[in-house]
Amino acid sequence: MADILTSAADKKDKEYFTSTPQEAPGFFLKGCHQYDWGLKNRLSRVFNPKNGRTVMLAFDHGYFQGPTTGLERVDQTILPLAPYADCLMLTRGIQRSVIPASTTKAIALRASGGTSMISPMEEWEGEIDGKKAKFGRPGFEPLSNESTALNIEEAIRLNASILAVQVFIGSAYERQSLKNLTDLVDAASRYGIGVMGVTAVGRAMARTPQYFRLATRIMAELGANVVKCYYTDTEFDTVTSCCPVPIVIAGGKKLPELEALTMCYNAIQQGASGVDMGRNIFQSDAPISMMQAVRGVVHEGLTPAQGFAMYNDLKAKGTK
Repeated sequence: MADILTSAADKKDKEYFTSTPQEAPGFFLKGCHQYDWGLKNRLSRVFNPKNGRTVMLAFDHGYFQGPTTGLERVDQTILPLAPYADCLMLTRGIQRSVIPASTTKAIALRASGGTSMISPMEEWEGEIDGKKAKFGRPGFEPLSNESTALNIEEAIRLNASILAVQVFIGSAYERQSLKNLTDLVDAASRYGIGVMGVTAVGRAMARTPQYFRLATRIMAELGANVVKCYYTDTEFDTVTSCCPVPIVIAGGKKLPELEALTMCYNAIQQGASGVDMGRNIFQSDAPISMMQAVRGVVHEGLTPAQGFAMYNDLKAKGTK
């Protein structure tokens, strides 16, 4: 029986060894020490070799949401933030049309797509005992019906360090999204480009440690070099411990600044290798101040309170 369904009475207690770091002899990122030189070099642009951490700025939301609040004009809202990011996570359309080719920032290129926020649910009307009722496919998530959105030659042309592919574990199109991941791993590995599996959480998928342990481990086992998932308030250290490659956390919906900084801090303390944040930065009242505060927490070891004080000080000085 699948482990996720096995009762506690039927199995041995799990041991995640959360206090024992995974060794990476000769390289600073766990699970990455046996890669080729080119892939290691690209990962060293995404993650700071001094501490193994990254602050990725995510603004690829438009590929399925359109002009999200804060991203109506990427040239006005994101370009001022770019100097403070280690890596820019974006689509090829925005990269070509907005991002200066002179940038030295690492590029995480969105490599999957094909559906939008207005993709219809599969619902229909019927009757139960003579009464009208609505029906739908259990667990169906139209956003999960993605395909790869670019080929490897395009990734090379755009000098991507890493390719980001959405994976929908437990969805109607789980197999297709995993096929997207493995196809990209096969293609990218030939050229020393990394692949980041992004854990998608649709309307039918749970945001629990058990789910994220399952999803992140599957993606790592199938070849993802980096995995992105959400932070959980409990047992997050078990998620990072049993994933053999680096995990970065998604920011998710907009939170109050102190809460977002606390989430960053807790994730790092529990084994995350960085953050890939978007709305909690570009939707902040003072995005540049927030970007610097997040860097302070991730790279400089600031506590949430210290990071929040930095945010307020910079904001008070007029840093927007």
